[in-house]
Amino acid sequence: MRTVDPEKHAQKRAGILVAAAEEFAANGVDGTSTASICRRAGIGSGTLFHYFPTKRDIVHGLFGDAFERMVAIYEEAEAEKDPEAGFDRVLQCLFDDLANPLTPGLMAVALLQVGRDEEFARMVVEDEERARRTVTVLLRRMAERGTRLAFAPERAAAWVQHLFDASFLASGNTGFDAAEQTVELRALIGWLVGGGRRST
Repeated sequence: MRTVDPEKHAQKRAGILVAAAEEFAANGVDGTSTASICRRAGIGSGTLFHYFPTKRDIVHGLFGDAFERMVAIYEEAEAEKDPEAGFDRVLQCLFDDLANPLTPGLMAVALLQVGRDEEFARMVVEDEERARRTVTVLLRRMAERGTRLAFAPERAAAWVQHLFDASFLASGNTGFDAAEQTVELRALIGWLVGGGRRST
């Protein structure tokens, strides 16, 4: 009986998802063939179907892994002794995603999938709710330490999320500049959280 090397298995799976992300971002899910994913990943179709029997499974694996990585970020952020450091950790992760050149294409993939896949839509909603809870917790802790928020923590967290949602949606627009958007987002979020100032 053959034994599976967990590390090699994980590496192969990750490689397939990287190849799929690049194909999906460029061509969409419907415009991507399993053959093109195999070519980009350097694998045979049998290997692909062993890991992911359908393209839907690949989509779920790709975004599911991303959501799990974000959960780890949220947990690390909430564990920070300094809530501002935790808040910055979450923001930096989102800014990094915004700067990813694959983001516009993958946003289009996610929007299409949400409209036709109830399980995927639930995954997205759960991720959004988890993000909102974490940011609310961090902002509440910051307020308790004297940071002057523009609104109550729950509302400030909602606005932070709205700003990022709008930015990710706009990432596919002609002329979108992630670096410029990040500078402006930081300014807007800085206002929401009082620019990091604390009352005396």
